[in-house]
Amino acid sequence: MTDDAAPTTLDKLPLRSGGAIVGIDWDRLSERDARRLRELGVDEGVPVEKLHKGPFGVDPIACRIGRMTVALRSAQAAAIAVGPLKSK
Repeated sequence: MTDDAAPTTLDKLPLRSGGAIVGIDWDRLSERDARRLRELGVDEGVPVEKLHKGPFGVDPIACRIGRMTVALRSAQAAAIAVGPLKSK
């Protein structure tokens, strides 16, 4: 994702591209899913990359979030906004 790219959601991010989490719509997630993502360290500013989509381009979506590789459902990925990765 380039620096001038507009934020998008993780489910719409092209494969093998990434950025940083710029927002999470916690209200779109169930309490259980929100708790799981928080426990995994999903938060604003964390680098993210979309690695793979399931059969027929649907669930699950494999993502690298920080140093972990996790599988998310499309509904969970749609609640995560991704913007350009800030350079230090």
